[in-house]
Amino acid sequence: MKAFLSFPYTHYQQDANWVPPLYIQQRDLLDPKKNPYFNNVEHAYFLAEKDGEVAGRIAVFVNHGWNEYQKQSTGFFGFFECIDDAFMAKLLIDVAKDWIRERGMNKLLGPVNPGFMYELGLLVEGHETEPYIMMPWTKPYYDPLVKAAGLDKEIDLLAYVVDDKHVALDRINRAEQIVKRRLPDLVIRPVKVSDFKNEARTIRKIFNQAWATNWGFSPVSEEEFDHIAKDLKLILDKDLAHIAEINGKPVGFSVALPDMNQAFRHLRDGKLLPFGIFKLLYHKRKINRIRTALMGVIPEYRGKGIDALLHREAIVKGLAKGYNASELSWLLETNTEMIRVAEKIGGWKEKTYRIYSGQV
Repeated sequence: MKAFLSFPYTHYQQDANWVPPLYIQQRDLLDPKKNPYFNNVEHAYFLAEKDGEVAGRIAVFVNHGWNEYQKQSTGFFGFFECIDDAFMAKLLIDVAKDWIRERGMNKLLGPVNPGFMYELGLLVEGHETEPYIMMPWTKPYYDPLVKAAGLDKEIDLLAYVVDDKHVALDRINRAEQIVKRRLPDLVIRPVKVSDFKNEARTIRKIFNQAWATNWGFSPVSEEEFDHIAKDLKLILDKDLAHIAEINGKPVGFSVALPDMNQAFRHLRDGKLLPFGIFKLLYHKRKINRIRTALMGVIPEYRGKGIDALLHREAIVKGLAKGYNASELSWLLETNTEMIRVAEKIGGWKEKTYRIYSGQV
């Protein structure tokens, strides 16, 4: 397991735009004793070696809750890393296919790392810039390797960026006035950090309603959502997380996070000790970007501009606090409504992440 976790830190050593994750966070993420995601998930981790050296890795998952909700027999792969070697990549993909086939699955999908609430996809466009927090950066040669191994594109996930030079503040402010005329009882308030447990439950309830018909969705359990929220609370800025209410009823939410990758990039080995913690604290003060990582509006209030106002709140409050760029990610390539909102506020597509699939 140590070799599995350690491989990326040497594999990406020469890639300046790769941001090392915290080693301890990756270890706990993949530990079924610590991550409730694994409560109803079978899993296995594989290493490939060449000439006595680690040359690749892959994780495989059968999420029984997801399959039950989606009425599918799909297995997932994730944490895929590989040297530029077509034989090695095919070996890893074939091992994943064999493992899920033995468990009655007929389709392989990924990468998901390890589920849909975490990092997803391989980066296929946008390698020239660093990723924002909780978004992956992968080798440019992965796309042809995975295709050569027998997988095809399932869907693309898009990352839009808006910055202080391009944000359409006049348009955003006009939209706010229009929406508030239509919905005079709409209030957008900051998340109450002092009551974070109950706020997280409210957000989970909205999320499960808002995302119910989206590609790849299955309801997130209270235990898993609380586990994720507990980690997010450590970096949450209360001025960047909001809940939309109408007559006191929660109808939407957004959570934007300071881009901790701007600090993590300085910890090339992913270790906090002995000196990493000091680097982290020093560079944390210099963060000037945010990422809107979670957003949702319940179905009956969609198309009324609430999502645009939630984006506006994060951007305007962020600018006031010195955050000069914001990534809106990820957006499904089929979600034309949210893509239109991102473009209307001055955003442009900076990165494309791809999910692959194949029959087994």
